[in-house]
Amino acid sequence: MKVRSVKLREAHKAASSSNGRGGGSFCSVVWDQQAHHLVTASSSDPSISIHDPLLPSSAPRILRHHRDGVTAIAISPNSTCLASGSIDHSVKLYKFPGGEFETNITRFTLPIRALSFNRSGSMLAAAGDDEGIKLINTIDGSIARVLKGHKGPVTCLAFDPKSEYLASVDSNGTVIFWELQSGVALHTLKGVAPDIGLDLSVMNVISWSPDGETLAVPGLRNDVVMYDRDTAEKLFTLRGDHIQPICFLSWSPNGKYLATSGLDRQVLIWDVDRKQDIDRQKFDDKICCMAWKPIGNALAIIDVMGKYGIWESVVPSSMKSPTEDIPNLNSKNSNGLLFFDEEEEDLSASGGLSDVGEGSHGESEPSSRKRLRKPSAYEENLEENGNDEWSLRPKVESRKKANRIEKESLNNRNDGLRSITSARPKMQESFQPGATPVQPGKRSFLCYNMVGSITTIDHDGYSHIEIDFHDTGSGPRVPSMTDHFGFTMAALNENGSVFANPCKGEKSMSTLMYRPFSTWANNSEWSMRLEGEEVKAVALGTAWVAAITSFNFLRIFSESGLQRHILSLNGPVVTTSGFKDELAIVTHTCDCLPSNDQMLEFTVFKISTGTQSLKGRLPLTPGSHLAWFGFSEEGQLSSYDSKGVLRVYTSQYGGSWLPLFSASKEKSDENYWVVGLNASKLFCIVCKKPDLFPQVG
Repeated sequence: MKVRSVKLREAHKAASSSNGRGGGSFCSVVWDQQAHHLVTASSSDPSISIHDPLLPSSAPRILRHHRDGVTAIAISPNSTCLASGSIDHSVKLYKFPGGEFETNITRFTLPIRALSFNRSGSMLAAAGDDEGIKLINTIDGSIARVLKGHKGPVTCLAFDPKSEYLASVDSNGTVIFWELQSGVALHTLKGVAPDIGLDLSVMNVISWSPDGETLAVPGLRNDVVMYDRDTAEKLFTLRGDHIQPICFLSWSPNGKYLATSGLDRQVLIWDVDRKQDIDRQKFDDKICCMAWKPIGNALAIIDVMGKYGIWESVVPSSMKSPTEDIPNLNSKNSNGLLFFDEEEEDLSASGGLSDVGEGSHGESEPSSRKRLRKPSAYEENLEENGNDEWSLRPKVESRKKANRIEKESLNNRNDGLRSITSARPKMQESFQPGATPVQPGKRSFLCYNMVGSITTIDHDGYSHIEIDFHDTGSGPRVPSMTDHFGFTMAALNENGSVFANPCKGEKSMSTLMYRPFSTWANNSEWSMRLEGEEVKAVALGTAWVAAITSFNFLRIFSESGLQRHILSLNGPVVTTSGFKDELAIVTHTCDCLPSNDQMLEFTVFKISTGTQSLKGRLPLTPGSHLAWFGFSEEGQLSSYDSKGVLRVYTSQYGGSWLPLFSASKEKSDENYWVVGLNASKLFCIVCKKPDLFPQVG
């Protein structure tokens, strides 16, 4: 075997050797699909480097947007979007190859460890130390689903090339096959990969073969174990001269070859069909990440000290090229995840994304088809020689064929059902009265009423919040703060007290209460943490605070932070508003009608007496949704719908809603943002023409 050496050059500074068992940091390397650029990152460096592989001596383009080390990077399949995850808990998107920052697409409560785009680039999977896997729609930034099942930090994610499954592995060595359509964990293989413990310079890794038929997983015997995509049965193993566990593996573009790196600082190149290693290299440090060149016979590598290089002519010229006969997966998979909305053409992750909708975890539906059993204990313990390995193949092939026939039959039966499901009317999500939609780079209103306003703007991962009172005649009236998480909703009462709730999607929600004027220097008066609950709407009155959570709980607090009452509501909250001693809440009574009409009811509570003063159906114009709900300055309950109709509740005729105003929607350059009613019952609106109010829209 010919001895060669790969020249490595420094891309990132190494971490102190006192961190982890072997020192160094986990570093990443990826190619774009045209092999024009090579991207590297390190968990000890908050910057990302974009290299020109043809000019290795030239300075790379540096992206500096994270506040801590970068632990994961991924490039969308069409090479227009770069994603990065960090120890600072954030996942960021950039335009590629220019590197312009796009957005903080999501945040976690603990460091990120793994990122992966699906085949179309319309979905990004992200996970890390807090064990939950987020499936993020890159088109609008919404969270399509959260998958929970791991008991340790998730270290690698891999979308099935056929868009049916997502595979994940954690630091304990557990591998889970997830069905994307239902969000169900189909197979859980416990302890099949090494337990990496506290060594953060390496990660457990998994990888689908390019044809999507096989999942490669580092084994417990310094080997690679191949599992079937549909049954999760063990197919065969690659066992060679690694004398310590394998810490990274990478398929060639055509799936004929596999590169493996081990804790023994070796990299082996395997001919998968022959189950033999055809070349190897020994390095000074552990190789923690590798990437096959999409075009050409080369392998990019990076070690734990932040040094990278390109291994040229990996496969001998006498053998088939690693880019010859690449599997064609362009045929559309009709059994993909419905909310992915994948099309034949490649979808780029568009700019202007935000964190809105991050709390929507989606619904887990029952599995749409039966699954074959897991491997039996006997099959798990089969002696792993050539005969035993190949004896498994006829059974697996027959099961895969039966599975495909079953899927095709179910697909044909469910075509009509899917079209109905995709067109199903949606229940209106919760909102805060007086708030405007979040738009990157523009100031948004979280609250606006007769007392003042609360505005926020996101910049470089931080939310700058300002509270501005309309009366500036006395006292400090314009306090401001900068918060890493930012707020999604806030309330302001007639005394100037502020109740604010951080961004959606956090595992534990912390809600803050502020008081004005002389106590602004203290900033936070009190805060509450709701474990496992997400605050959907907040309201303020005289000496009380209300928060409604995702459990349909109404929690009422005193201004000092003491919980006075907790009630269960009859349905999901739409919005809420407070006025002096009254709290008004709008909830869903049932699912939408086929006409898409929302079925809503309102309830008014008297806080001081603990009584319910009003309850009834909330009328809406047919085909509309609720756009604003609150009290006038005189305390009259009011509503405004998306068709432009303002209604005020009157006690006449036993209690009814009186339509007072209808806004014209004919002019395309006008849009009405409702903030409340003034004392003379006039409708208070802001006409958001782009040339007049660019800061709002």
